[in-house]
Amino acid sequence: MKNHPHSHSHSKSAAFDPVDPVRYQAARKSTWISAVINLFLSVLQIVVGFFGKSQALMADGLHSLSDLLSDVLVLYANRHSSQHADAEHPYGHARIETAATLVLGVSLFLLGGALLVVAGLRLQQPAQIQAVHPLAFWIALLTLAAKEGLFRYLLAVATQVRSQMLAANAWHSRSDAFSSLVVVIGIGGNLLGYYFLDLIAAAIVGGMIAHMGGKFAFTALSELIDTGLDAKEVAAIRETLLHSPGVLDVHDLRTRKMANNALVDAHILVSPKISVSEGHYIAETARLAVLAHHHVLDVMVHIDPEDDMQSHANHALPNRTALLEHLALALGKHWSPENRVVLHYLEGRVEVDLFLAPSTSQDEINVLQQQCDELGANDIYFRAIHLHRSNAQK
Repeated sequence: MKNHPHSHSHSKSAAFDPVDPVRYQAARKSTWISAVINLFLSVLQIVVGFFGKSQALMADGLHSLSDLLSDVLVLYANRHSSQHADAEHPYGHARIETAATLVLGVSLFLLGGALLVVAGLRLQQPAQIQAVHPLAFWIALLTLAAKEGLFRYLLAVATQVRSQMLAANAWHSRSDAFSSLVVVIGIGGNLLGYYFLDLIAAAIVGGMIAHMGGKFAFTALSELIDTGLDAKEVAAIRETLLHSPGVLDVHDLRTRKMANNALVDAHILVSPKISVSEGHYIAETARLAVLAHHHVLDVMVHIDPEDDMQSHANHALPNRTALLEHLALALGKHWSPENRVVLHYLEGRVEVDLFLAPSTSQDEINVLQQQCDELGANDIYFRAIHLHRSNAQK
């Protein structure tokens, strides 16, 4: 049984209608605040770093500039990933957020690597190392305070709305705070006469940026290649399914991440003799329980009358029409088209519940019982045939 999230059709001219308005607005507001702060800091750091002869402050300024670019990327992804599912994207657009996180991570990795290389090359030319202007130190302190405050604000919003992308942006700001701390130390050392410390700080900043970018990229890539949820969450989902009424066992449980949610596929074992409608009811009850207790976008539940991981395959058996023809031929004149037949495909054989027509006499039942017992013992398809006398036909 497969259940998809409801789709909504929207024309391009229609007003933008996000799936989760609260989450969308919170992300939009926080990202705009981050963008304004990063624009101010990046300009201030680069200008003061250039004229104040501080490589570390300029590196940190480029880091802040990368934050600004990432904020723009976050704004784009937040809008497009919040769109409803449509015919081309039946599971929604949430992975745009994941793709944006991947782009952000790769960009940071490349930027950090470049800063690290540049600082390393300058360290090999001691004659070009210069004293830093004291103003650079105070700008570095201001940046440190601003970045730490921004980190705490963004992380609070990311936690509230459960956004991986906003969390990545928040930790990016925390990495900026750490890098700004390193810059403060490096510039302070330079002002005390240890001129090389400014370049050492620039190199450390580059390494920190590259490390953080690599971490973001790896996390996003893991999601894009359908990495499952962690073992603890999978175990919790399994327990939810097992505690659903009518579910005897769960196997072949698979999960994959989808931004702040997940997709779940599961096979549930139910009694083999229940009706199709009861099996559907059990599966739907189990599905709704998972949706209610876990951060899951959708659940696909497959109903099994037996553990198909261990039992014999049934796909080689004939279909209903062929089996009924085979049964009618075997029972001969004692077969009636009025009989109602329920087939149970179990462990590579077929069990039959044969509901006889009300007009069937006792003598006919006795003959049929003997024929069915022999057929169940010798037939290549049927394991057992159980006779039932019907009071009415359905």
